[in-house]
Amino acid sequence: MAGTSETDPNLVTSYQFPQLTHRYTERDAALYALGVGACSKDAVDDKELKYVYHHESIKILNKATISGLHDKGKSAILEVEISSYKKESGVLLCVQRMSLYLRGAGGFSKSSQPYSFSKYPSSQTLTYKIPKSQPFAVFEECTQPSQALLYRLSGDYNPLHSDPKAAEMAGPKTGAYSHDSLVRSCMDSARSGETLITEMWVEGMRVVYQLKVKERNKAALSGVVTLNYFTSSL
Repeated sequence: MAGTSETDPNLVTSYQFPQLTHRYTERDAALYALGVGACSKDAVDDKELKYVYHHESIKILNKATISGLHDKGKSAILEVEISSYKKESGVLLCVQRMSLYLRGAGGFSKSSQPYSFSKYPSSQTLTYKIPKSQPFAVFEECTQPSQALLYRLSGDYNPLHSDPKAAEMAGPKTGAYSHDSLVRSCMDSARSGETLITEMWVEGMRVVYQLKVKERNKAALSGVVTLNYFTSSL
């Protein structure tokens, strides 16, 4: 694969993101919770009301790094890792890893062997398979018809998630709130108002999950979450 792209892999992998601090208020927390479906069935649900009626204001420091870059010929895959900390204490809250598919950015390999860089050895990649056994837990919830419109008020104003014409041009209709509602249940290509079934399997210190759209019997999202510890309820 001869190098034909203007992409410089050394510049990409050495790029330093600026550190960003965000302040989340009581209103932000309540609006987000409502957007992912908190108290949608019962406005005074004791287990969910705490997410809506939240007094604490918190500052989050986000540090992002390039964790991988892979030449796929006509395209490239860029992997980014974001670590989020409490600003005041420095306590690590979570680590997110995401992959970006970049059309037209490939073809930068300088040899016949495609360029591939990863911050982590192959033994640390989050590979998984959906088990054939019965899930450890199953969670079912019906989303609200207008839920995506409420969720977008948290800051995602992409018309793909609210404008039917834009969604039709892009492909399957999607709910903006879907990917962020993993705490409750997740989806990628589901529609507001559909019922989501999340199945979970415990494998050591991680949980493999799969989400299905009940009405269409379609798998919409799957993944794995690594845990630091188990609560007594598990």
